[in-house]
Amino acid sequence: MFGEHHSDLAAEFPSLKDKIHQLKSSNAHFSKLVSEYEAVAKEIYRIEQQIETPSDEYTENKKKQCLALKDKIYNLLIKE
Repeated sequence: MFGEHHSDLAAEFPSLKDKIHQLKSSNAHFSKLVSEYEAVAKEIYRIEQQIETPSDEYTENKKKQCLALKDKIYNLLIKE
């Protein structure tokens, strides 16, 4: 999932690509969640590439945060 520079939601949810774009443009809450998700995913990528080396506990918390954000985003996508 994090092999690329950042995790792309369109790649995560290819069938919802158009909806992602639409909601990012029209829903401020959704757009904020996507921004948070992308920031956390990029941080995890940097950790996995050993650009940053925080504690294992910090890394696990970031991964949990990323999954929680992705769940919220997905729930909004299927709800709208």
